[in-house]
Amino acid sequence: MFIPKAFRQENIQACLALMQAYPFATLVAQSDEGIEVYHLPMVLKPNGESGLLQGHIAKANPLWQKVASGTQVQVIFNGPNCYISPNHYPTKAEDGRAVPTWNYAVVHVQGKINFTRDPDWIMTCIQDLTSIHEADSATPWTFDEAPPGYIERMLPAIVGIEIEITGIQGKWKLSQNQPRVNQQGVINGLNALTPQSQQVATMVEEAMK
Repeated sequence: MFIPKAFRQENIQACLALMQAYPFATLVAQSDEGIEVYHLPMVLKPNGESGLLQGHIAKANPLWQKVASGTQVQVIFNGPNCYISPNHYPTKAEDGRAVPTWNYAVVHVQGKINFTRDPDWIMTCIQDLTSIHEADSATPWTFDEAPPGYIERMLPAIVGIEIEITGIQGKWKLSQNQPRVNQQGVINGLNALTPQSQQVATMVEEAMK
């Protein structure tokens, strides 16, 4: 990933926080047939300095047969992003020298992928995913609500994925290359738009500190 110095996110905790806040990831791997791309939610687990990523796919998904365990893969986590209009820049009124762009935050994770058919591992992974994403529900769904044996009967149709993280790159492109007057203009402009634009406005404000 090309990362100009101004946009480089060197705070590893900020990268990990984005991965947890936006867990629906894009997994990119190389097989004998070419580049494989898959989309799945992943859980970040502590393991040393960087951690592990865990998730699962259907057994019918050919990923676990096309890509060997131990293969290097890339996992992409996209955070808030939105279009930036030149009209957000106060300096545009002075000389008209402004062009559109896009602000975003993204994390690329490098790691070694492994697959498992262990039912206990898969059950724990599913429980972790469920507890995380049901946490904000007024009435969280639990495994106890499923009929006896229902979940267990589904486990043979699932393959677990674990990725040992070997590297993390973060890119926060948040108008850092603009003068402060334009950064404030971006914040003001985005706060008047969509909720996603407002999220980007908050990140631009944080990047100004």
